[in-house]
Amino acid sequence: MAIRPNSIEARDVAHVLHPYTNAVAHEKSGPVMIAGGDGIYVIDSEGNRYIEGLAGLFCASLGFSEKRLVDAATRQMSTLPFYHSFSGKSHETAVELATRLIELAPVPMSKVFFVNSGSEANDTAVKLIWYYHNAIGKPEKKKIISRLRAYHGVTVASASLTGLPYNHRDFDLPIDRVLHTDCPLHYRYAEKDESEDAFATRCAASLEQLIQKEGPETIAAFFAEPLMASGGCIVPPPTYYEKIQAVLKKYDILLVADEVICGFARTGNMFGCESFGIKPDMISMAKQLSAAYQPIAALMINDKIYDGIRIESEKIGTFGHGFTYGAHPVATAVALETLNIYRDRDILGHVRSVMADFQSGLHAFADHPLVGNVRGMGLIGALELVKDKATRESFDMAWGVAGHVGERALAHGLITRALGDTVNFCPPLIITKAEIADMFARAKVALDETHAWLQAGRPSL
Repeated sequence: MAIRPNSIEARDVAHVLHPYTNAVAHEKSGPVMIAGGDGIYVIDSEGNRYIEGLAGLFCASLGFSEKRLVDAATRQMSTLPFYHSFSGKSHETAVELATRLIELAPVPMSKVFFVNSGSEANDTAVKLIWYYHNAIGKPEKKKIISRLRAYHGVTVASASLTGLPYNHRDFDLPIDRVLHTDCPLHYRYAEKDESEDAFATRCAASLEQLIQKEGPETIAAFFAEPLMASGGCIVPPPTYYEKIQAVLKKYDILLVADEVICGFARTGNMFGCESFGIKPDMISMAKQLSAAYQPIAALMINDKIYDGIRIESEKIGTFGHGFTYGAHPVATAVALETLNIYRDRDILGHVRSVMADFQSGLHAFADHPLVGNVRGMGLIGALELVKDKATRESFDMAWGVAGHVGERALAHGLITRALGDTVNFCPPLIITKAEIADMFARAKVALDETHAWLQAGRPSL
């Protein structure tokens, strides 16, 4: 459809630089303008309704019309619309939110540092890791290990931790002191006839080999998403974290759990750490912390990290790190009310009551001719598309097969996200069993139409 001159779509093309978008293609197609929301649905400027099958960007846990969050923001705007937390200043909602988060933490934590995004939380973790090791007299212990296909953000440091090529290419990333180890996706990276437990053992051994090669005295920390969401909803084997954590403990290496997507009931527990038995030194969180109604994120640190920070800040005279809008009163008020809603409505209980339907609906696609692997947990999952199910051969990325599934889904009123070879699902936590069935029915039509498109030789639309 042609873009009308002087329309809102035309002005978008003229003036907005979009993230994760092919700029040239966008100039031709223009944007989908989202004008409103209603529960799990969003509504475009033409009045079309879409099931938001990715909760926006893995974040709109309470949907798009939660009045309690609107009221919380309005009340706070009327009393204290802004203040900072520099130089010992504070305000009530920041204190209350920090207190609640410490109470909810899956392992004992000491302090909460507020930022504005998951990227900033993980970037802050990197700085604190370096600061801490300087404080304890180990200035050589600075390298950080992440994993291939991990996603930890897009700042210079957090994008370096991210293990996806398109986040590095032509950005001159990753920076030094960041290393990557194996991705724990058994379907793709296991050897022939290798069990999940044997694969986990090999991943842990590979990590230990990397540590020994670099020198244990130089390795500071290991970053891990409990479930690797943006890399393709990668669920590690059951014994993976047990084996990985044993290696980290052996070499006195800090563990940072990136709960930006997994946190707040997404995996069927309040935190992904609980789903996988992870005991981290720091926990980053964002997205569902405020149900995406306000930009806010946080980094929790344990006593060991805080002790280093307090000693070093006394020596220097200040802790020289912070963001103007960190612990913003409106954002903390909305996040606090989000936690209240999770409690009052037993959102975790609701997730547990519908996640079996979600997972069975997802796994029903296992027999589809385009689907090679189905994986997920709780209310998150993905379909990996393959050219050949027997050999697991992938499609040529230039064909854009997963992207085509996303386009056909959109045409049938479903928003999902194609990342590489995978089609991802991560609906609002409030989704019902009937809505789950509707979402997957629309996804099936999109997959069937894509299969027909491939059989017809991928004709242009």
